[in-house]
Amino acid sequence: MVLDVESLRQEWPRPSNPRPIVIIGAGGIVDDAHMPAYRMAGLPVAGVFDLNPERRDLIARKWDIPAFASLEAALAVDGAVYDLALPPAAHLQVLPALPDGAAVLMQKPMGRDLAEATRILQLARQKRLVAAVNFQLRFAPLVLAVADARARGWLGDLIDVDLHLNLLTPWHLFPFLKGQERVEIAVHSIHYLDMLRSFFGTPAGVYARTMGHPKSDMAQTRTSAIFDFGPMIRATMSVNHDHRFGRRFQDATFKFEGTGGVAVASMGGLLNYPAGEPDSLFIGQGDNVWDEVPLRGGWFPHAFRGPMSNLQRFVAGEDDTLVTAVEDAWETMALVEAAFTSSAAPMTPLEAKP
Repeated sequence: MVLDVESLRQEWPRPSNPRPIVIIGAGGIVDDAHMPAYRMAGLPVAGVFDLNPERRDLIARKWDIPAFASLEAALAVDGAVYDLALPPAAHLQVLPALPDGAAVLMQKPMGRDLAEATRILQLARQKRLVAAVNFQLRFAPLVLAVADARARGWLGDLIDVDLHLNLLTPWHLFPFLKGQERVEIAVHSIHYLDMLRSFFGTPAGVYARTMGHPKSDMAQTRTSAIFDFGPMIRATMSVNHDHRFGRRFQDATFKFEGTGGVAVASMGGLLNYPAGEPDSLFIGQGDNVWDEVPLRGGWFPHAFRGPMSNLQRFVAGEDDTLVTAVEDAWETMALVEAAFTSSAAPMTPLEAKP
């Protein structure tokens, strides 16, 4: 079969009549991903607010957008969609102030744990918020392309997925994580758990072990996990953020293998971070027969167009599904909670020698 790999979907459609975006929070993610993505997609930004006036003004000047003097002023923008680019602990402080029925996109994770995620879910229901969580990996060009290849039948039935990362993450760039009890799964691998759910639904269970590293002051930087998506699907994840031996054997590979084909992707943006490298995607359907998919962007910042575009299109009636709605995101948080619970539990012991 000749594959038309250039036609694979890699981008979420833009809303026809985008609403103004009000950004709450002015951290590095706004500068590195949100603003570049919104400019790329032609989505209007009404302004930014942050409790730290220096950060707020820095973002406002750099991107030539208004700076709101108060949260009340930010929330007064007519017809706005709110982009909460906040640490997880802050969501429950800001969500009660939003107008009832407002459209809002929250930075992941959806709270610090499942208990907070449940409170966020209940609050969103109570206030009738059209609320989504920024699980943007689902919208990365290579992930959309793999999903499209699967939908076209190029891969057959997906039965084997490996997520393998062996790299060096500069945790000093994320000082807010220092001292947190939950790090690797809660703020990094949560994206992979959510992506797996986008392909297979919510698993019946998970075996996981997450741990730190002697040379790191982060609570966890290494994770292994096996997911139960049924008797015919093998899904595994191996993550090591502390490979301190140079670029040569660093790796960030996703393999999606089916009964009719296989997609193998490299997440280049994670290699030599934050400089990164281009992503790559190959689709194979026979003995040593591979088609390279020309990718039009990477996880950062291109994927960040997707959740906001989907939210705005859903509000306007252009999309039937809010892909990362809080109702769905809660299940990703439940999987995160199960992974931490599994990690804290003892493994199956060996029989004692007689």
